[in-house]
Amino acid sequence: MIDISVKDLVKAFEIDKNLLDGLSFEIQEGERVGLMGRNGAGKTTLFRILTGEIEYDTGEVAIAAGKKLGLISQIPRYPAEFTVEDVLRSAFRELKNLKRKMEDLEEKMTVHAPAEILKQYDELSSRYQVGGGYEMDVQTDKICNGLAIGESMRQQLFCELSGGEKTRVNLARLLLEQTDILLLDEPTNHLDLKSVEWLEEYILKYKGTVLTISHDRYFLDRVVSRIIEIQNGKAEFYSGNYSFYMEEKQARFNLQLKQYEQEQAKIKQLDYTLQRMKGWGINNRTLYRRAMAIEHRMQRIEKTKRPQKEKSIHAQFSQKEFYGDQVMVLKGLTKSFGQRLLFSDVSLLVEGGERIALLGDNGTGKTTFLRVILGEEPAGGKVKFGPTVKTAYLPQIIHFSHPERSLLDTMVYEKNCSVQVARDRLGAFLFQGEDVFKPVGTLSGGEQSRLRLCMLMDEKINFLILDEPTNHLDITAREWVECAIEEYDGALLFVSHDRYFVNRFATRIWELEDGVIRDYPCGYEKYRAIKAHEAQQKVQIPKPAKEKKERPKKPGKNLEKQIERLEREIAQQEKKVKEYDSLIAQTATEYEKLNTYLEEKAQEEAVLDGLYEQWEQLSSQLEDGE
Repeated sequence: MIDISVKDLVKAFEIDKNLLDGLSFEIQEGERVGLMGRNGAGKTTLFRILTGEIEYDTGEVAIAAGKKLGLISQIPRYPAEFTVEDVLRSAFRELKNLKRKMEDLEEKMTVHAPAEILKQYDELSSRYQVGGGYEMDVQTDKICNGLAIGESMRQQLFCELSGGEKTRVNLARLLLEQTDILLLDEPTNHLDLKSVEWLEEYILKYKGTVLTISHDRYFLDRVVSRIIEIQNGKAEFYSGNYSFYMEEKQARFNLQLKQYEQEQAKIKQLDYTLQRMKGWGINNRTLYRRAMAIEHRMQRIEKTKRPQKEKSIHAQFSQKEFYGDQVMVLKGLTKSFGQRLLFSDVSLLVEGGERIALLGDNGTGKTTFLRVILGEEPAGGKVKFGPTVKTAYLPQIIHFSHPERSLLDTMVYEKNCSVQVARDRLGAFLFQGEDVFKPVGTLSGGEQSRLRLCMLMDEKINFLILDEPTNHLDITAREWVECAIEEYDGALLFVSHDRYFVNRFATRIWELEDGVIRDYPCGYEKYRAIKAHEAQQKVQIPKPAKEKKERPKKPGKNLEKQIERLEREIAQQEKKVKEYDSLIAQTATEYEKLNTYLEEKAQEEAVLDGLYEQWEQLSSQLEDGE
């Protein structure tokens, strides 16, 4: 059954320039589809057309009869007096209406109530039950817990929440509506890692249809099974997740380029022959006819357009030489707001070239931690930088001192450079033509991040601190930021909820939780495996053993037995890890299986590392005891 059908859709906001130009696609019931396209391609416009918010010029749009469609918007709007609880409860409007009608009928129901009233009440009661009327509170609590919407937040006015909090609440409201078709517009923006993972699990179990716009590559890989890309107003189709889409898109580009080059070579060859035939055929009708035949053949050749790659940014961070070992030393760092403790007694060392991801739930104090390091927030303890360290900071919320200034003037005044140098630097970041005269205050969030990065990359630095660097950036912009960081050799400390970004760059994880920073000297995949193993260990709590009166044994004997047991476990675990090597070799060309085996191997290696650590601790205790 087709849930969404779009045929020859045309929508224009400018004369003689169609944003959507003959867009056609179908989405089957139960499909999970990712909608891709550069910023400005028309993705959000399509969503607004599907919900009926705006009209389209020509074409056909059809939603399956009887299907309820819900949209999570980037900019939710509710009455000023609405609390978070009011927004959440607005998901149950229909159920509340049913309840009200049932209560009206209850007042009319007496011992001798007419059969018609009893029948009507029975029908309403059945609809109320099937719709989940008796489970409203349970469902609300379940989804609020998953999206970290606490009881205190539920009592706040919705209009007083931050952008991230509004996104979470509006997403919860949509999920509570239990719609048949979910339209998700950047659903992971402003969500922390736990909330994103909860949402992924929810969507994977969701029985309805999902169409999502997202720049979160991990999210797209896990959730969607098909990609529709809007390009030049039309749809391109890819029958796989994001990773498949990237490989297939490159393969199509290569094939089209090859066809174009072969056609051009053939046309060139025929043109050479044609010119010679025309020259020879001045006095020879046979040769002239052959020349005309070749010309007709050239005209009939179906011309392949030369494929065009999107403009990319070629820029890199200017780097300063670093001398010494220590980039930064933290001793006893402590910060609180009133009675609320964010972190305490943090003592850490950063060395040259390290790439550290600071992870934690929203509200734990990650941004405050960065600001304390940079001296922008007072705190207890000490922060000491190496003598040759030069830092650069990209904040989560971009601020310009003079939003009324144009991009060009901002660059000239703040970087103290000539107009030509400013234009060259802006051009390298795709700010070209009339764009450089726009006031910086009118730029989108992604454009402001791009401008600030443009200015940062000009500074000679060796310690780069980034707070959510990929927020508001589309996938193309994220990729060029990643390329610039790839070429950067200095130390890096960053906060990010973009798991693709964290996985690519982090060689060390700092986890901020319950006022403590736990240091993991490993990458993201190994960190996840360790956390999964720890969670599993917590679940498997052993039953308390009955007390036995035994004669006291020497501590050494107990330790020796524990070490022997651990050595047997280590041998078994090493065998498990080794078995994956042959599986990985056998599936080297099968992407999905290979990816699964690599993840499973990383988890088993994390377990093995934990066993090694226990063995070292027990061995050390045994030596001390002797």
